[in-house]
Amino acid sequence: MGTSRKAISGTAFATLLLIALMMGANHVAARIAFNNGVDVATAVVFRSAVTATVIAILLSLQRVRIAFTARHKRMLPLVGLLIGVQSLCLYSAVARLPVALALLAFNTYPLWTAIWSFLIYRHKPERALLIAMPIILAGLALALDVFGAASGLGAAGQWLRIGAGVGFALAAAGTFGLALVITQHEAGDVDGRVRTATTMTIAGLVALATVGAQGGFHLPTAPAGWGGLAALTFLYGTAFTIMFTVLPRLGVVGNSAIMNVEPVFALVLAWLLLGQTIAPIQVAGALVVVAAVMVLGLRKSS
Repeated sequence: MGTSRKAISGTAFATLLLIALMMGANHVAARIAFNNGVDVATAVVFRSAVTATVIAILLSLQRVRIAFTARHKRMLPLVGLLIGVQSLCLYSAVARLPVALALLAFNTYPLWTAIWSFLIYRHKPERALLIAMPIILAGLALALDVFGAASGLGAAGQWLRIGAGVGFALAAAGTFGLALVITQHEAGDVDGRVRTATTMTIAGLVALATVGAQGGFHLPTAPAGWGGLAALTFLYGTAFTIMFTVLPRLGVVGNSAIMNVEPVFALVLAWLLLGQTIAPIQVAGALVVVAAVMVLGLRKSS
């Protein structure tokens, strides 16, 4: 109760919005990098390696005691593997869809979390989630223009254009939801900074293995690509650093529903920097998804 009250203080609210802005900007920067020769695995390696290094340095400076139980040693690699797959899938979606739409499809992860929690731990979904589920899916259908009305392509033509990107985004949501459930039940007592450092390290190794399978790194072919790669690495690493150093001091623990405005920031930034536009009906659908997920998250944290 007390944590949720502190989370809406002015400073905490502004910090959460800053993190959401940086995460949205990270994905726009990623699209710029992808448009200039960088591939998904290369971006994830750079992002994960720098973030893991920064957090490891913070752990050392703060002299955080690191101790893993046998259960942690079994489960943390699994969580890292899932986050590695999620990172590759989400960036693959960003490379194929308008950035905001990729993030909206990914924002269905609360539904996946409930599904995995029921399948693995037999926890029944809350009534609020069951009410929100059709609203989120309806909003997502509008945002993605699944019937091709806004694009004029028809359902078949629209899915030919967006199908692969939506598939990657939903795969990212599914693996992220599974990672959240396993973390909550099997590694929730691990210090968040330690858990993030190990997760980023393993995710980076997953991406590095993918790089090897693809025959090596695909580095930028133009200055804009280097700028995008540097920006996505800086923004992602900085957002995570703030999340695990500043937020706890402000009384905010973990994620907050406020950060689900990330697709809105991405929508504006992608319009300004990439020229990506979507139809008004798609914007309306996007706002429905964001609002429903935020209401759901705020209710859970209260």
